[in-house]
Amino acid sequence: MRADELDPDLAAAIADIESLGLPAWSDLSVDAARRLEDDLFSGPPEPPVSEVRDLAFDGPHGEVPVRVYRPESAGGTADSDGGTAENAAAARALVHFHGGGWTLGTLDSVDGICRELAVRADAVVVSVDYRLAPEHPFPVAVDEAAAAVDWVAEAAAALGVGPDRIGVSGTSAGGALAVATALRARDVGDVPALGGQFLLYPIAGDDFETDSYRENADGPLLTREDMRWFYDRYLRSPVDAANPYAVPLRAEDLGDLPPATVVTAGFDPLRDDGLALAERFESEGTPVEGRHYPAMAHGFCSLADRVDTAEAALSAVAADVRDRL
Repeated sequence: MRADELDPDLAAAIADIESLGLPAWSDLSVDAARRLEDDLFSGPPEPPVSEVRDLAFDGPHGEVPVRVYRPESAGGTADSDGGTAENAAAARALVHFHGGGWTLGTLDSVDGICRELAVRADAVVVSVDYRLAPEHPFPVAVDEAAAAVDWVAEAAAALGVGPDRIGVSGTSAGGALAVATALRARDVGDVPALGGQFLLYPIAGDDFETDSYRENADGPLLTREDMRWFYDRYLRSPVDAANPYAVPLRAEDLGDLPPATVVTAGFDPLRDDGLALAERFESEGTPVEGRHYPAMAHGFCSLADRVDTAEAALSAVAADVRDRL
């Protein structure tokens, strides 16, 4: 499944990042890793959107900040306290969960990809600043992800979105949270019905001996030790690893879930888990669009401004969003 070499544009972007001499996430303290992640991924507010509003809702573990991105076509505005959005059409909504191994990430560090999704998918994107491990281990992030979807549905009129046009998306750990919300909607019913799940190089398993983990143990951009480091901080004990809300591939049944898009990359330690997730969706009765990019690496969609394949991948995901929501 692996390409012979990285895409040249991606290789150049990675070389620029590696020239900074940055340590691996797993070599840092949590605080230092968070500062580095913010420095690397927080950038200028591009592409432009019609409106960006910072709001919050009362979640199961306290207040949860969210950032709402409204493309030009969606119209309307949202009050800071959830008031009525005037003259807003019932737009599609995408509730987005950032990556960072459940340990890193902020609204600022995922700003760029949320703007891209809003513009390309013609969707109101709600980015969720869920609580992070190790201070808040599993299942806190899952609880807050589910609550965020419920809040968007409850506040649909104020946000100017259709309550029956809501999907979830996520990168890496955020992809795992998106699958968890879909599972809870099916199994528990504490999440409104979803129109789709859009998973970009999701964390789906915890077997560190797959072919892709062995081939890409040292990266680029994500290593096997990084993933062990993230899981060690997210899970309270080995018992949590058996819970499908933490590790989606542990689910007994991945059928009867919202239609999924699964993006995978050839040079990603998570490649085989994402492919296995897509295969199980298909074999167990969940419609799925698998989008595999053999010459890409983990996190490549965040480099759409430099890598043509990343730009094409984002456009493909956005088309799936428009088709399903």
